[in-house]
Amino acid sequence: MAGLKLIVGLGNPGADYLRTRHNAGFWFVDALAAGQGERWSFDGKLHGESCKVRIGGTPVWLLKPATFMNKSGLAVAAALRYYKIAPEECLVAHDDLDLPAGAVRMKFDGGHGGQNGLRDLFAHLGHGKFHRLRVGIGHPGHRDKVTPWVLGRPSAQDEDAILDGIARALDVLPLAVDGQFDKAMQQLHTSRDP
Repeated sequence: MAGLKLIVGLGNPGADYLRTRHNAGFWFVDALAAGQGERWSFDGKLHGESCKVRIGGTPVWLLKPATFMNKSGLAVAAALRYYKIAPEECLVAHDDLDLPAGAVRMKFDGGHGGQNGLRDLFAHLGHGKFHRLRVGIGHPGHRDKVTPWVLGRPSAQDEDAILDGIARALDVLPLAVDGQFDKAMQQLHTSRDP
């Protein structure tokens, strides 16, 4: 399987959402860009902010949609078209209610699991054949509490766990960029969850 050429972080733009659970995808790409001293720049044709990093010597585009979460597909589809990248060469990092805070899983294909950013991406691409990095944010226990939960800030303990999970995902990223997804998943999924 081909390696990665585009890594997208899903989240909501603006200072009000900066440290919310729903922005865990942004946290991931922000950590990746910051680790290489790269700065984001807004690109209207991509409906988002982008920058370029090198991972294991391979150039990879990073994207943060400037649309709100439920319109993320617009930016991702625009970037895939503009950079001439196939969906299977893309990794989408997003928050996941079904995993405990700090658990991180990588997968390819599958459903959207009710995640609104993924749902919109499916609408734009017509399928789910792209890689995902599922960043666990925990679940509030009842579906009526989900919206304030995802749009709220995690406790200090949960934030530390999420950041630790992101660090573990960054450690295996060179394998994924190189197309060694099975090896990346094996290392990530057997690493210490919170």
